[in-house]
Amino acid sequence: MKKIRLCIVVFATFCGMPLATAQRTLTLEECRSLALENSRDLEQAATKVEMAGYDRKIALANYFPNISATGAYIYNNKNISLISEEQSAILSGLGTTVQGQVSDLAQSLTQAIMSNPSAAVEYMNSPLWQTVLGTLSKTDVSEALNAVGREIDDAFHLDIENVFAGAVSLQQPIFMGGKIVNANRIAALAKDLADAQYDSERRELLQSVDQAYWQVVSVAAKRDLAESYSDLLRSMERDVQLSADEGVATSSDLLAVKVKANEAQMLLTKSTNGLALAKMLLCKLTGLDLNAQIQLADEGSEVIAQPIFDADKELDEVLADRPETRSLSLGADIYGRKIAIARADMMPKLALTANYMVSNPSVLNGFSKDWGGMFSAGVVMNIPLFHGFEALQKTRKAKAEATLYRSKYDDACEMIALQLSQLRLKRDEAFSRLRMAESHLDSAEENLRTATIGFNEGVIDSNTALAAQTAWLQAHSEYIDSAVELQMTASGLRNAEAR
Repeated sequence: MKKIRLCIVVFATFCGMPLATAQRTLTLEECRSLALENSRDLEQAATKVEMAGYDRKIALANYFPNISATGAYIYNNKNISLISEEQSAILSGLGTTVQGQVSDLAQSLTQAIMSNPSAAVEYMNSPLWQTVLGTLSKTDVSEALNAVGREIDDAFHLDIENVFAGAVSLQQPIFMGGKIVNANRIAALAKDLADAQYDSERRELLQSVDQAYWQVVSVAAKRDLAESYSDLLRSMERDVQLSADEGVATSSDLLAVKVKANEAQMLLTKSTNGLALAKMLLCKLTGLDLNAQIQLADEGSEVIAQPIFDADKELDEVLADRPETRSLSLGADIYGRKIAIARADMMPKLALTANYMVSNPSVLNGFSKDWGGMFSAGVVMNIPLFHGFEALQKTRKAKAEATLYRSKYDDACEMIALQLSQLRLKRDEAFSRLRMAESHLDSAEENLRTATIGFNEGVIDSNTALAAQTAWLQAHSEYIDSAVELQMTASGLRNAEAR
């Protein structure tokens, strides 16, 4: 069996297969950095800051002209006729009609001349009249006039079977009642608000990491304490067992020691499980795998480090730096600007417009199947007159919202002042408690040493030794609690003072 195990170890060594998961040692600053890098909530807050930046650029675009191009094609299965079919037929036969009237006129003249003897003699003796009447009777204007009639008829029938159109338009706002200016200011304030919310999210995350870190240190220290306490009781149990075997100690003394030893073992089990859960919480906050093997720099040390407190900041400085008050102040400014935007709906609006339109067919030079375009420019003014007092009610609503945010800001200032006072009193109390715990710890250590010597010498009974060990356990536990509480108070105070 030993040979098999040796072969496994050698094989793992040469193949690079780890026999145990490597443990990673982390300091508080490293845990903070990991949390900032891997926090999804912080990443979402950063995305909101990015979105607010885009909103600001969107609002800025309203200062620039809006230029657009439009194209269209329309198919019509019928054309447009400006005259009726009867009128169209008249125009198409115009030459034939006129030719008939000319022929009738020539024939009437000839008959009139021939019915009058004197006129007939003069006509017969006059080559000029003969030429005129002969030319008039031979003249044919039907084709020419029919062609003109058809052209006129075509002009009254508009070919719109295929219609193409296009336009380029420009709108430039000149005066919008202050809406564009205030919208840009709101977008800038919204960007600052997103920054403040990101800062608040970051501070809350760091405080959570600090609390989780020192919670691990506290549970680890209590686990080590429980292990030492269990070892003491097991050693004492063996000594009492020997004494009971020799008849020096009673069975009740042995039973009391065994009960305490079992309680110590249960305490050790609970603290071990609690340490695993505390480390899982810290791994979650730092973005590590929940089952990652980590060791904290302050874990396992006999003395827990004390934090260094800076000088207290003034309340006005704290209020200016706290993201909560900045957020509420920015919210009040935003709703103040919304009042101006709501009021802008009641003011005139002026804009410049320009257009270039092109179409085929074109009507710029009659109706023709060619491309033709035209340019137009002008100024548009809109003056709101009445719409059920909608704009007035919007203005009043915005004023109420601004008042609400100012009230929330005042409440937040009072709560922050109260929070600072409580944390500073808690800091002083934690310092006093730590000093008292250190004093009790020294006394408990000396008491345990004296009791152990006395128990070993047989001058002190087991109950007195058990009481000394219990007092030692309680003193160590109080020291751990007070030291960790001071660290957590320091973290809370740093967050409250926006350091």
